[in-house]
Amino acid sequence: MYEVEVKVSADLEAVRDRLEDLGATRKRTVVQADTYYDAPHRSFPETDEALRIRRESSDDGNESRITYKGPLLDDESKSREEFETGVDDGETMDAVLTSLGFEAAATVRKERERYWLEGYTVTLDAVDDVGEYVEVETEVTEENDLESAREGAYDVLERLDLDPDDQLRTSYLGLLLES
Repeated sequence: MYEVEVKVSADLEAVRDRLEDLGATRKRTVVQADTYYDAPHRSFPETDEALRIRRESSDDGNESRITYKGPLLDDESKSREEFETGVDDGETMDAVLTSLGFEAAATVRKERERYWLEGYTVTLDAVDDVGEYVEVETEVTEENDLESAREGAYDVLERLDLDPDDQLRTSYLGLLLES
């Protein structure tokens, strides 16, 4: 599975209004705490990889997931191979990783509002100590579908009155560590 993602800094209230004008479907709001790990056998910042445990809470309850993100695949977006699965207990998964020598590097906390628009998930993120951002993303199963999915994400940004040329390829973790 490949995740195609484009992220820009934005005024969330203006984007929220534009989403309403476009008839986007509001999904739900969640609070996430993403703990990122350093590997004992290689440097994820050097290899452009990420391993995290995401703890998510919403009105529907709580869940935890573990995600591995491979290196970025192109220079035009944040597209990368991604593997993710649910875990019953995020604390236990943390204990497994730390017992294997992985070390928690940092935790990124954010409130996310999700919308659905023309086959894309549009997420309005308020990230603690980092700022406000909009992510437009979708998933594709074949690497040769990345370009058309990325172009579709650019189109969604433009319909939201946002400029794809303003995109950030830095992760929230990277932005947090830079601040």
